[in-house]
Amino acid sequence: MKNPVDTVRVSERGREILIKMKRRTGLEHWNELCRVAVCRSLANKSPPPRFAGGGDSSVEMEWKTFAGGINAEISALLLLRAHAEGIDTQSRDALGNYFRSHLERGISGLQNVRSISGMLELTDIAEA
Repeated sequence: MKNPVDTVRVSERGREILIKMKRRTGLEHWNELCRVAVCRSLANKSPPPRFAGGGDSSVEMEWKTFAGGINAEISALLLLRAHAEGIDTQSRDALGNYFRSHLERGISGLQNVRSISGMLELTDIAEA
Protein backbone atom coordinates (compact mmCIF):
# COMPACT_ATOMS: atom_id res chain seq x y z
CA MET A 1 0.00 0.00 0.00
CA LYS A 2 1.36 3.40 -1.00
CA ASN A 3 1.79 6.05 1.68
CA PRO A 4 -0.58 9.02 1.41
CA VAL A 5 2.39 11.42 1.70
CA ASP A 6 6.16 11.10 1.62
CA THR A 7 6.80 13.82 4.19
CA VAL A 8 4.56 14.73 7.12
CA ARG A 9 4.62 18.48 7.80
CA VAL A 10 3.10 20.33 10.74
CA SER A 11 1.87 23.93 10.74
CA GLU A 12 3.47 26.53 12.99
CA ARG A 13 0.35 26.56 15.17
CA GLY A 14 0.50 22.76 15.37
CA ARG A 15 4.17 22.93 16.35
CA GLU A 16 3.34 25.20 19.29
CA ILE A 17 0.69 22.78 20.50
CA LEU A 18 3.05 19.82 20.11
CA ILE A 19 5.75 21.59 22.14
CA LYS A 20 3.22 22.11 24.93
CA MET A 21 2.14 18.47 24.69
CA LYS A 22 5.73 17.24 24.90
CA ARG A 23 6.07 19.10 28.22
CA ARG A 24 2.75 17.85 29.58
CA THR A 25 3.06 14.21 28.60
CA GLY A 26 6.76 13.52 28.69
CA LEU A 27 6.61 12.09 25.16
CA GLU A 28 9.81 13.13 23.45
CA HIS A 29 9.16 12.45 19.78
CA TRP A 30 7.03 14.39 17.32
CA ASN A 31 5.95 11.19 15.56
CA GLU A 32 4.37 9.73 18.71
CA LEU A 33 2.29 12.84 19.27
CA CYS A 34 1.33 13.14 15.61
CA ARG A 35 0.24 9.49 15.49
CA VAL A 36 -2.07 10.01 18.45
CA ALA A 37 -3.41 13.20 16.86
CA VAL A 38 -4.24 11.49 13.55
CA CYS A 39 -5.85 8.51 15.28
CA ARG A 40 -7.99 10.81 17.44
CA SER A 41 -9.08 12.74 14.38
CA LEU A 42 -9.92 9.57 12.45
CA ALA A 43 -12.02 8.42 15.43
CA ASN A 44 -14.11 11.59 15.12
CA LYS A 45 -17.08 10.78 12.88
CA SER A 46 -17.34 14.24 11.34
CA PRO A 47 -15.21 15.21 8.34
CA PRO A 48 -12.18 17.31 9.25
CA PRO A 49 -12.21 20.97 8.26
CA ARG A 50 -10.15 21.51 5.13
CA PHE A 51 -6.64 22.60 6.08
CA ALA A 52 -6.10 26.03 4.54
CA GLY A 53 -2.35 25.55 4.26
CA GLY A 54 0.44 28.01 4.85
CA GLY A 55 2.67 28.52 7.82
CA ASP A 56 4.58 25.25 7.83
CA SER A 57 6.97 24.87 10.74
CA SER A 58 10.30 23.14 11.07
CA VAL A 59 8.52 19.98 12.25
CA GLU A 60 8.59 17.44 9.47
CA MET A 61 9.32 13.77 9.22
CA GLU A 62 9.27 11.01 6.67
CA TRP A 63 6.07 8.97 6.51
CA LYS A 64 7.90 5.85 7.72
CA THR A 65 9.05 7.74 10.83
CA PHE A 66 5.55 9.09 11.44
CA ALA A 67 3.76 5.77 10.94
CA GLY A 68 6.38 3.46 12.39
CA GLY A 69 5.27 -0.15 12.71
CA ILE A 70 1.62 0.68 12.02
CA ASN A 71 2.16 2.09 8.54
CA ALA A 72 -0.30 -0.26 6.82
CA GLU A 73 -2.97 0.28 9.47
CA ILE A 74 -2.83 4.08 9.36
CA SER A 75 -2.77 4.09 5.56
CA ALA A 76 -5.74 1.71 5.38
CA LEU A 77 -7.79 3.68 7.91
CA LEU A 78 -7.10 6.90 6.06
CA LEU A 79 -8.02 5.36 2.68
CA LEU A 80 -11.24 3.84 4.00
CA ARG A 81 -12.29 7.08 5.63
CA ALA A 82 -11.34 9.16 2.58
CA HIS A 83 -13.31 6.84 0.30
CA ALA A 84 -16.36 7.04 2.60
CA GLU A 85 -16.20 10.84 2.50
CA GLY A 86 -15.91 11.04 -1.27
CA ILE A 87 -12.23 11.99 -1.44
CA ASP A 88 -10.49 10.97 -4.68
CA THR A 89 -8.22 8.27 -3.26
CA GLN A 90 -6.43 7.96 -6.61
CA SER A 91 -5.22 11.56 -6.36
CA ARG A 92 -2.08 11.79 -4.26
CA ASP A 93 -2.69 15.53 -3.76
CA ALA A 94 -6.27 15.02 -2.58
CA LEU A 95 -5.26 12.24 -0.21
CA GLY A 96 -2.31 14.25 1.09
CA ASN A 97 -4.54 17.24 1.78
CA TYR A 98 -7.06 14.99 3.49
CA PHE A 99 -4.33 13.48 5.67
CA ARG A 100 -3.06 16.96 6.55
CA SER A 101 -6.59 18.02 7.55
CA HIS A 102 -6.79 15.07 9.95
CA LEU A 103 -3.32 15.75 11.32
CA GLU A 104 -4.02 19.41 12.03
CA ARG A 105 -7.47 18.72 13.51
CA GLY A 106 -5.99 16.03 15.72
CA ILE A 107 -3.20 18.28 16.92
CA SER A 108 -5.69 21.06 17.68
CA GLY A 109 -7.74 18.57 19.66
CA LEU A 110 -4.76 17.82 21.88
CA GLN A 111 -4.22 21.38 23.05
CA ASN A 112 -6.40 21.07 26.17
CA VAL A 113 -5.14 17.64 27.21
CA ARG A 114 -3.29 17.79 30.51
CA SER A 115 -1.63 14.36 30.71
CA ILE A 116 -0.67 11.32 28.70
CA SER A 117 -3.76 9.44 29.92
CA GLY A 118 -5.90 12.35 28.75
CA MET A 119 -4.46 11.97 25.26
CA LEU A 120 -5.83 8.47 25.02
CA GLU A 121 -9.34 9.24 26.16
CA LEU A 122 -11.69 9.45 23.21
CA THR A 123 -14.87 10.40 25.07
CA ASP A 124 -14.55 14.06 24.10
CA ILE A 125 -14.54 13.14 20.38
CA ALA A 126 -18.15 11.99 20.39
CA GLU A 127 -19.36 15.53 21.03
CA ALA A 128 -16.92 17.23 18.64
